[in-house]
Amino acid sequence: MTATRRIGIEERRARLALRHRLAPSALASNAVEVADGVVALHGTDPSSVFLAAFARLREPGVEPVEAALYEERSLVRMLGMRRTMFVVSTQVAPVVQAGCTRAIADQQRKLLEQHLAAAGVADDCGRWLREVEAATVAALAARGTAMAAELSEDVPLLRTQLRMAEGKAYEAQPYVTTRVLFLLGADGRIVRGRPRGSWASSQYRWTPLESWLPGGLPDWPTEAAQVELARLWLARFGPATVADLRWWTGWTMGQTRKALAQLAPVEVDLDGVPGIVLPDDGEPVRCDEPWVALLPALDPTAMGWQAREWYVGPHTAALFDRSGNIGPTVWCDGRIVGGWAHRKDGSIAYRLLEDIGYEAASSVSAMAERLGLLIGSVRVTPRFRTPLERDLSA
Repeated sequence: MTATRRIGIEERRARLALRHRLAPSALASNAVEVADGVVALHGTDPSSVFLAAFARLREPGVEPVEAALYEERSLVRMLGMRRTMFVVSTQVAPVVQAGCTRAIADQQRKLLEQHLAAAGVADDCGRWLREVEAATVAALAARGTAMAAELSEDVPLLRTQLRMAEGKAYEAQPYVTTRVLFLLGADGRIVRGRPRGSWASSQYRWTPLESWLPGGLPDWPTEAAQVELARLWLARFGPATVADLRWWTGWTMGQTRKALAQLAPVEVDLDGVPGIVLPDDGEPVRCDEPWVALLPALDPTAMGWQAREWYVGPHTAALFDRSGNIGPTVWCDGRIVGGWAHRKDGSIAYRLLEDIGYEAASSVSAMAERLGLLIGSVRVTPRFRTPLERDLSA
């Protein structure tokens, strides 16, 4: 019987450094390589996309990321895993759409129809919603590109109000505008384009998908897409546990195991915890070059695994909010060693939470200065604030 191969923390950190394009020799030449290196860039906070790219590009800057997003359109912003916004390459987008987003859209459509019914909007809320969606798509096609407020002017029914948490202290009556646009985006009918304002803005202009990406997204069968998404993730984040993959995708455990069955991963020992790697990914990996990085809040590497002790260490309380969202972090040789924040004066303040030696500390200082110059006049404040980030930004 062949013994189960052990992959320890040092090798896991080496794989992270090379595959996530953080080691100097692995830096990417363009933004698509950055996104594919981590499968998907976390896009809930718009600035995180750019900051994650800055840390992984040989020649970092706003321009190459904006070019990929809005001119070449080789990257696309879309809803994906765990009902979260991501930026992915157009090669990965159809896999995410079929493997995750399609199910989310179906679930959210049923939920919105229930809310419409509770608000007494129509006798047949499904039909009402389809008619509003069709009118919205037609209005957007006529404009070419539009903000949500502009579409509400063209389609007054988008100003229909819902009744949420009626009778409670946090009762609200929001318009359906955001929910309808959310569904159209999740169904792959419209796409978020260039924002109004800076690269850190979340006020996106909407565009019909067919005009943004001629031909749209290729259609994948759901099960085939889930197998491919599991393969892409394991190639970048393996070794990992089955629970890590289930958490990252947002699938049920049944869906996760079914996708993995098609891949036939190899079991490995993660210091006493059962892990898996792809069948052709069992060879040892080393990374002997030192490296440091300043990664943004919600960076895909920091949020890539459910079990994070092997790279977070004892710093969870300082670096995460109560919902499990990570703030800006300082990395050294595959582990988190501190955090940083962008101050109002444009400087980068950071704090090392452990001793990393003079040379590495000097590299962090130089990188912080360079990052402040790259950010320029834009103000970067994470959407989810964490204890250390709040302290440093004060």
